[in-house]
Formats: sequence, C-alpha cells, structure tokens
Amino acid sequence: MTDENLDENFLSRQFEASRDHLRAVAYRMLGSGAEVDDAVQEAWLRVSRYDMSDVANLRGWLTTVVARICLDMLRARKSRREDPMGPHVPEPVDETREREAEMADSVGAALLVVLETLQPAERLAFVLHDMFAVPFEEIAPIVGRSVDASRQLASRARRRVQGAPVPDANLSHQRKIVDAFLRASREGDFEGLLAMLDPDVVFRADAAAVRLGTLPEIRGADAVAQLYKGRAQAARTAMVDGEMGVAVVLGGRLRIALRVAFNADRIAAIEAVADADTIAAMEVEVLER
Repeated sequence: MTDENLDENFLSRQFEASRDHLRAVAYRMLGSGAEVDDAVQEAWLRVSRYDMSDVANLRGWLTTVVARICLDMLRARKSRREDPMGPHVPEPVDETREREAEMADSVGAALLVVLETLQPAERLAFVLHDMFAVPFEEIAPIVGRSVDASRQLASRARRRVQGAPVPDANLSHQRKIVDAFLRASREGDFEGLLAMLDPDVVFRADAAAVRLGTLPEIRGADAVAQLYKGRAQAARTAMVDGEMGVAVVLGGRLRIALRVAFNADRIAAIEAVADADTIAAMEVEVLER
C-alpha cells in the first residue's frame, strides 16, 4: 500500500471519529436530517481534496468547514424564499435513526424552531460559541466579521433564544450614535467624530472597499475620524442584518454597507463591505430620517 493510500486511510478514520460531532453541529445549524447528510458529505469531499499537513487541530478545522457549508446552505435557503408562509420548521427526525433521535432530544424541537428565526450569521455565531465553545476569534472569519461584531451576533441570538427580545431602547440609542456620527462626518466636524468613537476603534474594509481607495485596516479614533471627516454624503443610517449600521447608496444602488459594533456610547468597530455578492446576501434597510 502506498504512502498516499495510508494517509487517505488515516484521514478517513479521523473523519469518521469526528462524524457524530460534525452531524451535531450541522443539525443545530440546519434542523434537517437530509441537509445534515449533505453538509457532512460535502465536508468529506473538501477534506479529501485538501492538504492536511498544516492542520494542527483536525476536529476544530472540520468544525469550521462544516459551519461554512451550513452557513452557505442557510443563506441559499433564505434567498430561495422556500417558506413564504412562515419560518422553516425543522423536519421530524426518523425514529429509526437512533443518532438523529438523540440529537433532536438533546437540542429540543422548541429550540430548533427559535433558531430558525435567527439570521444565518446569528445562528452560526450562537451555535458554534454557546453550544460548541468555539472562540469568537475562529467564528469571525467564517461570518466575515470582526471578533467584536461576531460576539454581538451571538449576544443578540442568545437574547432571542432566551425569550427576551432585543431591546428597542438599545437600538434607539445606537441609532442616535450613528446619526450623530454621520452628521459630524458630513459637516467635517472632527471633534464631533471623536466624541462618537471609542479610543481603540477599529475600521476594517473588504477587498472591494480597498479597491475603492481605503486601507484594509485603520486603528484608533484619530485615524478613523480623519478617514470620515467631510465624507458620508451618501451614507444613511440603516439596519444591516438586523443590527444598526450604515448604507451608502449611490445612483439608487446600495454600494457599501457598514457593520457597526458599539461599546456603551461609542462606536467600537466599523466594517466596510463593498463586495457585490456579499451585499446581495445581506438584509439592509435604510431608516427614514
């Protein structure tokens, strides 16, 4: 038997040893037995084509692979609008499949229904962190957001799962902060911008936004305030994937979406997303002024 066959056999055994764990992750993400099988099978196909020599933690790596696949499946499900009469209800688990029955019992049908009401990124952040103890540093690149923004996603999801709605007062307060930030930006009010920014604020931009002329990352209130001074003429306060943010609309089209994370009364992080495909998968609602 060749070394290549030995490596493949070893990888196959390691994958099988993690299969139940991967199915549990996928079930909590998808709530559908058939989709769980598809997600785990797709994970194996990706693993079998990948050079695993630089993977130190195979179980953790497989968890993120399955999570990415499930996130894509949730977004595709959402974009197809397959369930216009209401949220997707998890499929009943075949009682002849003992492992799936155990998974359903461990999660609970009621919790799965609540999870179905979450945005895909919220669901992933909550499931991975609260149910599988995946650190936010690993969750952030999966959902394409900062660590702080990923933590906020899980926090919002946690409140909904626990039965407490996201406080309107909190959103109202955040809107005032964003409104004040954009007003100071348009007026070129440097001190006004500083007043709205956390001293350690971080600005990050995706590759498409960088091509429009910004840096991929800017740190500190002074630097971020300088970036926005005299700008934001086309920016409007908006709900971005259920959170307070900013929409930049030019020629009647959404060109840039800004995800905003808060620290008390100040903006702690801003993420500029200009990639057309990413924006198309987002829910952005411009708020009337």
